[in-house]
Amino acid sequence: MPAKKEAEGSQGSLTRNGKLTVLLALVTLVSTFGSSFQYGYNVSVINSPAPFMQNFYNQTYMDRYGTYMDNNFQTLLWSLTVSMFPLGGFFGSLLVGPLVNNCGRKGTLLINNLFSIVPAILMGTSEVAKTFEGIILSRIIIGINAGLSSNVVPMYLGEMSPKNLRGAIGVVPQLFITIGILVAQILGLKSILGNREGWPVLLGLTGIPAAVELILLPFFPESPRYLLIQKGNEEQARKALQRLRGWDNVDDEIEEMCREDQSEKQEGRLSVMNLCTFQALRWQLISIIVMMMGQQLSGINGVFYYADRIFESSGVEKNAVQYVTVGIGAVNVVMTCLAVFIIELVGRRILLLVGFGMCCVSCAVLTMALNLQTSVSWMPYISIASVITYIIGHAIGASPIPFVLITEMFLQSSRPAAFMVGGSVHWLCNFTVGLVFLYMEQALGAYSFLIFCVICLATVIYIFFIVPETKNKTFMEINQIMAKRNGVEVALGKEELMDINAIPGTWNEKKEVTVNSSV
Repeated sequence: MPAKKEAEGSQGSLTRNGKLTVLLALVTLVSTFGSSFQYGYNVSVINSPAPFMQNFYNQTYMDRYGTYMDNNFQTLLWSLTVSMFPLGGFFGSLLVGPLVNNCGRKGTLLINNLFSIVPAILMGTSEVAKTFEGIILSRIIIGINAGLSSNVVPMYLGEMSPKNLRGAIGVVPQLFITIGILVAQILGLKSILGNREGWPVLLGLTGIPAAVELILLPFFPESPRYLLIQKGNEEQARKALQRLRGWDNVDDEIEEMCREDQSEKQEGRLSVMNLCTFQALRWQLISIIVMMMGQQLSGINGVFYYADRIFESSGVEKNAVQYVTVGIGAVNVVMTCLAVFIIELVGRRILLLVGFGMCCVSCAVLTMALNLQTSVSWMPYISIASVITYIIGHAIGASPIPFVLITEMFLQSSRPAAFMVGGSVHWLCNFTVGLVFLYMEQALGAYSFLIFCVICLATVIYIFFIVPETKNKTFMEINQIMAKRNGVEVALGKEELMDINAIPGTWNEKKEVTVNSSV
């Protein structure tokens, strides 16, 4: 009998520490390929075939009205085609809370596939149907898909992962976003589908990952935290955890979820308005807003915009630039993949500081190099090095980590609202940069990157002083750390409080924390 108890205790300890089971790996791959991959694919897919698509717009107009479009009208239509995607992403972010609370995390991802399959059919048949309006409409619908998936996938995977793997699994969605970008760049080569005959197929392929997810995801479990805390179904939550962990003894995690549930009962489910006025979550909210703004306003779009010009000035032939762009996409994938493996070793905070720091330095050096490249022969190579360094910095820190921290900094009742806020900031800033950057570049030229440099520096300073390390901590432990910064009391069990007090580098505030051993 004692031996049996010892074995169960050992099994519980393993469950506590967590391992990557086959089921957890498969649900990660299916959800990220079916959802996150499409975000990246549709960010990049219209870049290569843009001239052929604009010709199609013009020819369709000619067939209808007997005259070609005015240049200004054609520019307006193309601007709408590009900008509808981030605008749809913003609308998708606003749907996150209502859908995940009522349909669950898995249910929301399944519903979201409709926002991919329908526009894929519309875009794929647009040339045959001779309707450019269908493409513009499809871009906003596929944007809604991206807005939902960019928030729901990290939430879904973060709630299913053991604490020691939560960071690594939380970066996988960003990895598949970069893979989606790279695949779109490869398929968009003029020798493949980035040509007059192939662009409708290129746009329509986005429906394939959605169909795969729609078929396979129903076989995987719903988020155990959603089942227990929001649906009150401990039996289903326990079964889901047992499948995900590969062990029968999941008492430790069930107990931790029950503590979280008990701690949140007095708050109820928080809306976005309540979240914005709730003192206990003030610094968490400010932190995700700062990190999301830093992520999108740090110059990533500007760097990609300048990249072709920089490579051409370095002697790369115009026809070969598209292959160099694919190379940059590959660097992005490799460095994001590296982040998956090192995040649990070095932590989230270090990756954020190093990532934004590299972006800051790269923007400063790039400004200098772009201004001197006509007078100093080797300056174009400094520009190339700056672009690559910037991509590496963004890939390991600025791009993937903020979404991981939204999952970790908020508990179950406030997490959907937090993702709505973070996602809305993400997409609004994305939309704003796309709208403003061309005007800023015309007015300031290469000095535009100094603005990005200052934004990166401000983000680094904020992270250094405010954002704590969350590596290998439970959601309740992270909540306790942030409670001290917010100057509020949080009820916790004695064992968890002892664990938190032993954590080096947490804030020591004079406020006392309520210890409730009955929770």
